[in-house]
Parts: sequence; C-alpha cells; structure tokens
Amino acid sequence: MKFVNIVLALLFLGVGLYLGARFYSGSIVEKLITDTGDEVTHTENKLSTTRRAIDSVTYMTNSEQATIDLFEKSAPSVCYITTINQQRDYWSRNITEIPSGSGTGFIWDREGHIITNYHVIQNGTKLKVTLSDRSSWDAAVVGIEPNKDLAVLKINAKPENLRPIPVGQSSILRVGQTVYAIGNPFGLDQSLTTGVISALGREIMSVGGRPIRDVIQTDAAINPGNSGGPLLDSSGRLIGVNTMIYSPSGASAGIGFSIPVDEVNWVVSDLIKFGEVKRPKIGVELIPQQYAINWGIEGAMIMGLVPDGGAEKAGLKALQQTRGGEIIFGDIITEVNGVKIKNNNDLFLMLEKFNPGDKVKVKYLRDSTEKTTEVVLGL
Repeated sequence: MKFVNIVLALLFLGVGLYLGARFYSGSIVEKLITDTGDEVTHTENKLSTTRRAIDSVTYMTNSEQATIDLFEKSAPSVCYITTINQQRDYWSRNITEIPSGSGTGFIWDREGHIITNYHVIQNGTKLKVTLSDRSSWDAAVVGIEPNKDLAVLKINAKPENLRPIPVGQSSILRVGQTVYAIGNPFGLDQSLTTGVISALGREIMSVGGRPIRDVIQTDAAINPGNSGGPLLDSSGRLIGVNTMIYSPSGASAGIGFSIPVDEVNWVVSDLIKFGEVKRPKIGVELIPQQYAINWGIEGAMIMGLVPDGGAEKAGLKALQQTRGGEIIFGDIITEVNGVKIKNNNDLFLMLEKFNPGDKVKVKYLRDSTEKTTEVVLGL
C-alpha cells in the first residue's frame, strides 16, 4: 500500500511540475511579446513625429528648364575617351593594358568620326571611346594637327547609335553670351558647367609650338578631363573645343580657353579627307625666329626657296652666303594682301585663310627697298 502511495505522489508531483512550467513560460513569452510590441509601437510613434512631409514643387524657372533641355539634348553627342598604354611582361611576354589618361570628345558625323584634343591622345598606344549609352569602342586615329591641338578618331558604331553635335559659328560670338561645357572632369563623365564668354580674340600656344589665334575665353569651369569636349551656345550648337585652362593650382580658376569652331571646321574637314591639314604653301623656307629676333628683323625672312614654287616663280630671293662668308639677307615678307606680317607665325596663320591656287599680293623688303609681287599658292 505504501508503494502505491509513493507512485501516486510522484505522479501528482510530475503533473504539477509540468503544468507549472507551461504556465510560467507562457506568461513570460506573452510578456515579452507584449513588451516588444509596445516598444515597436512607441518607436513608430516617435518616428512619425520627427519625419518631415515632402513639400510640393512650387516652380522651375525658364532658364533652369532651358539648361536641362540643352543638356539632355546635347549629352548623347559627347563621349568619354580613355588612352591606354600597352606593356609587355619581360618573362611571360604577355601584353598588359594600362589606362594612362582620359579626356572628352564629341561625335562629328554618322560615319563615326570623333573630335578631341591632340594632347588627349598623344601619349596613348590604344584608344577607347565610350558613348553616352555606355557602349565602348576601339578607336583609330584618322588625322592629327598638333599646331591646332585637334585630332580626329573613328569608331565602327552603327549610324543609328551616333548623334552628331550641331555646329555653330564662332565669328559672330559676343562677350557676355552664356556658354555651356560638357565633359568628363577628373573622370566624372557627363558633367555640365555653365558660364559666359569672358573675352574673344585670345592667343594660346599649341602643343606643336605654334600659336592658335582668335581663341574663346570663358569662365565656365574647365578641369582636367574636360579637354576635347564641346563648348556650346544657348542653342546647343558647337562654338568651340575646350582645350586648356589658366590656373596656378591646376584646377579651374575661371579662365578657360576653347578653339573656335570656325577653325575646327576647316581643320577637321582636311583631317577627314587627307589625314592632315592641307595648308596652301607659298614655297619658302624661313629663317628660325630666334635669328630674326637677334638680327632685329621684323617680318618673315626667306632662307630658302622651293624649286618651281610660287615664291620662286614670283621672283623672290633667299638668303645667300658669299665665298668669303658674308651673309646677304633674303627678301623679308612684311605684308600679305595688306595684312602686316611681323614674324614667321604671322605668315603661317595668314596663309591658312587661303586655298591652294589662290593668288596673294606680297609686300617685301629687299636691300631696305620695299617691293610688291603676286604669288600663286601651291600645295
């Protein structure tokens, strides 16, 4: 009988412990759930009291909308140019491609011609062009003109994927006009900056060592990577190619320069057609400018004549040296079609305004005597 009582007692004790555990755990979980729910509700209530409602747009100015429209219309014509250097491993002989620089360019026509600065591509052994749709293309060099800091590349993209940039006119620009520059400053592609034309008729030195005249000065921010990009007018037309800045720090200081589109137009046309600029030639070789400075000569002195060239046929004479070592000055060209020629660069730049076959009136000095002749320009 005692054994049965002990079994029953243990049974009741086990049932009691089980029911007690269930009751206790259920209460704790319920409390936890209740506490957590209260905390979440409290947090949501707190956020709802600190989060601001979004205010509605009041208005957008006409000038803002015009700038937005101009960028959206022009950006597809602007591209990103990456220059790549190829290096061969000494042991494996494998070729490694290393990006060496970047710049900006723009689409010239639906044949795939891309315009940029010469200094953007001059140190690259391979070139990549990335269009606004993020497609990337290998580019071939069609032609370069270091003296104008211009280069023409070509990609094999489909015509329907190419949007040529509208072309404007730089000869009618005025100081104070609003301008827009699109480029890839510091590798940040498709960036827009705005400003005004600060001055016209500036002169800068090209990579090739010749001056570029009638350059546009602007305060639109032009930074490293903007080189080769377009400068646009308010109609979204190309008026210049951004080429350099004046800055002691290397970043934009509000003085940027762009090659005028009138010059770009004829240079690019020659580069596409011939692979080089076909300047008309007068048929002379000039003495180096430093000698002219040392001798106090104002003008372009003829050091040599091209056989059967226009200058020789017109009777011009070159520098000579006698058997005794005496130097006899050649003819010094002082005017072409009434425009003063003060140095060699003046003559080179003046001839760019003509075409092969044109006849020009040349004024020159021979033995301190002023003479005039007509010269037919050649290729």
